[in-house]
Amino acid sequence: MDEEDTRDFNERCAQCSEVNWGLTDGGRFYCRSCHNVTERTREVVNTDFITNSRVQTISKGLKKQEKTDGGCEWYICEGFQLVLKKQVEALEALGVCPQMKDEILCNFWRCYLQKSKQAYCKRPAGETVKTLSVCESSTDVDSDPERPSLLHLLSLSESEGDLQTDCSFASSVSKVSESTSVYSGSVDGSLYLMKNQKDKLRMTMPMTLSFCYLALLWVREPITLSELLRFVVEGHIPYMNVFQHFPEKMKLCGLDLKIFCVESWPEYKEVFNKMHELAAFLDLPRFPDITESCFLHPDMLCMKYLMEANLPDELHNWTCRVVKKTGIGEVDFLTLMPGNKSTRKVKYDVLAAAVIVVVLKLLFLLDDHYEWVLSEFAEERNKNNTEGGPYFEFKKWYEVVKRSLDVEQKKLDEEKAKYLWRCEKPLFYSVKNKSKVLKRRQMVVNLQNQFGKLSGSAQRAEKPNPSSFQLSWSEENTDGNCFHGHSLKGVLQEKCGLLTIMNPDYWLCTVKLCNEKLCGHLAHYREVEFPQSYHFVLGLFSFLLRIQPSYIHDEVCMIEHRLFNKKLCKKLKYNTVLRKIKRPKTSSI
Repeated sequence: MDEEDTRDFNERCAQCSEVNWGLTDGGRFYCRSCHNVTERTREVVNTDFITNSRVQTISKGLKKQEKTDGGCEWYICEGFQLVLKKQVEALEALGVCPQMKDEILCNFWRCYLQKSKQAYCKRPAGETVKTLSVCESSTDVDSDPERPSLLHLLSLSESEGDLQTDCSFASSVSKVSESTSVYSGSVDGSLYLMKNQKDKLRMTMPMTLSFCYLALLWVREPITLSELLRFVVEGHIPYMNVFQHFPEKMKLCGLDLKIFCVESWPEYKEVFNKMHELAAFLDLPRFPDITESCFLHPDMLCMKYLMEANLPDELHNWTCRVVKKTGIGEVDFLTLMPGNKSTRKVKYDVLAAAVIVVVLKLLFLLDDHYEWVLSEFAEERNKNNTEGGPYFEFKKWYEVVKRSLDVEQKKLDEEKAKYLWRCEKPLFYSVKNKSKVLKRRQMVVNLQNQFGKLSGSAQRAEKPNPSSFQLSWSEENTDGNCFHGHSLKGVLQEKCGLLTIMNPDYWLCTVKLCNEKLCGHLAHYREVEFPQSYHFVLGLFSFLLRIQPSYIHDEVCMIEHRLFNKKLCKKLKYNTVLRKIKRPKTSSI
């Protein structure tokens, strides 16, 4: 049938220059060789042909279900496409460049659908295919011209028919019995969960965030993974109960809720690892270089985290020296190269926080003794200091930051405890039960409001505007709680015209690193084995990044071994349990 309709269309394809055209379900011409979809459409003269056309679709059992409950046929990948669309629109509202949606994320999603054999794939007639599970050849039933294509409604791009191809999403899952449809509102919900374990990268809700972060990394937007996950928790990016934004005709029930309903916050490690698996699965090329002018470079992120941690601005000079000495600021080290197993997976935000921790250990040692001695010395200097800025006091900084950190941590814990995991929009799976569900939901809301008034509990406040900073410190305040302008002269001494560190020692977090591929980490972190000052600094950045302290500890150990590599190799020959070593000369840093 396609050969007759495309016989008069002899233009060459703009991408591959072939003349081998077919027709999509929407009437557009597409190239059979490279699957490029053109803007040209077929002119239809005889309208009787449309009403009598036959298309590949699912069984009559699901067709009957659509007529009884008012729902429409939809596939799991269409649901995830809508989730991605909502998330990228939220990112655009936060200021992300508009090109990320249509030019980056949309192409990543198309590539994933093609690689996973769900769409954009050539399927010979009569061939047994694997979609979301092993299915037989599809069944032909009469088409319904009045029903709009759900694929068209959920298209990531605003252009009409942007994602339509010769094979529909899930490529016509076939012969699905009526018993299967009872347990899920989607066509392939049960088959999706019965997928063979050998199949890789089955789409999940955390993977939607991996898609978003992958696109953000490609365009080098100033949003780290920790910030992305924090925006999710704060409700600025749809993730929890995102299925309530689905069209009303997309009925969710049974196994669909198991796929789209999330009852836990996204984890940094899971999203990060899935992002790298996804980049390798899509066979993406080397990402744009992370240079010194890029926000994701350690020098830039260290400046941000120093401000948020209320630390002196002079520390940035030392972080830059550590970054240069260890080589973690090199382009090849920072730039993502998918599929290259020899390169280390860089956590940009965690790496920058670890650099600051190493610098604090270099200056203050953080052994629960030396930093307090320096604080007493700086306090005496400040009493007699009449010129210049005040000397930085670690003890006073600790008290100010801990007080603010405890308040913010308590507030965060209360918000998580009060979070309503249930969807605000009631879910009903048939027209008959719709009125009952809505009435029951209204009764629950009324009872909650009445109990709230009796108990005197405050109404839920509106979510705050998104911000890159969780802790803010202003130098204009007269209470002396801002340490940005404080001097480090109390911990430095001048030698030969250069400022050097007074502390000659340094203790290592670990003498020997673990095999990250085998153990999953570089070093073990147990709070009781480390000084409280070190644990407090890790806890501070753990709160700012919303991650486990062990993640930062791993990066600290990696940086230390890069910084003290030569000295460490010599010492290990004589003492394998050595923890303290002499720090390198300041000029070498």
